[in-house]
Amino acid sequence: MNAIDRTPADLLRSSLAVDPARPLVTFYDDATGERVELSVATFANWVAKTANLLQGELAAEPGDRLALLLPAHWQSAVWLLACASTGVTAEVGGDPAEADLVVSGPDTLEEARACAGERVALALRPLGGRFPQPPAGFSDYAVEVPSQGDRFTPYAPVDPAAPALIVGGLELSGERLVERARADAAELGLAQGSRLLTGLGYDSWEGLSAGLFAPLAAGASVVLCRHLDRVSEDRLRERIESERVTVTAGRH
Repeated sequence: MNAIDRTPADLLRSSLAVDPARPLVTFYDDATGERVELSVATFANWVAKTANLLQGELAAEPGDRLALLLPAHWQSAVWLLACASTGVTAEVGGDPAEADLVVSGPDTLEEARACAGERVALALRPLGGRFPQPPAGFSDYAVEVPSQGDRFTPYAPVDPAAPALIVGGLELSGERLVERARADAAELGLAQGSRLLTGLGYDSWEGLSAGLFAPLAAGASVVLCRHLDRVSEDRLRERIESERVTVTAGRH
């Protein structure tokens, strides 16, 4: 994307300026049959609402650490970019007891209760559905986010040199993350309009890069597949063809 982009939020703004209607994230959950496709504009709208929730309702500040206890999912991608937009450090799989706030999926709620700060829970249901019964001690993301503003402006500019992401013991600033994402995109052969299919988890840099940051840096899009191990080779070939996939980055 733009050579002057120095944070993941910059990459998203550049993508929005170039072609807001193109697909950015196409998500499959092969345990439920869910398929969701988000254009750049729709994804950016979710990011703006989530960043407003972070900065406003949750009072998160630049430098705060957020423990992100979510699987590879389109809503996880939204949270990663919302953190980058506010200057909050996203620690994927981080210890909630040491975090300023925590964002948890339905399977890690007990672990997330160790956080003394704000707690947000995601049901991860199709179409971003809410919990039938909100978990005690948590804000339900699906209840809180719709009323947030569609445009986001940080209270203070995000420092590209500040920590932006921690995953698997690796800590990256915003500018270093962008540099690595661009390098990974080149290594994967991604270009404007490429379609990358990945079944990698979000618990490693490799999975996060393939599943979000490298396609974003290249002006490409990602077909993000959860539970891809449940898909037969024939069905996978059909998906690759129907989704016009040009690059793959992980069967499981």
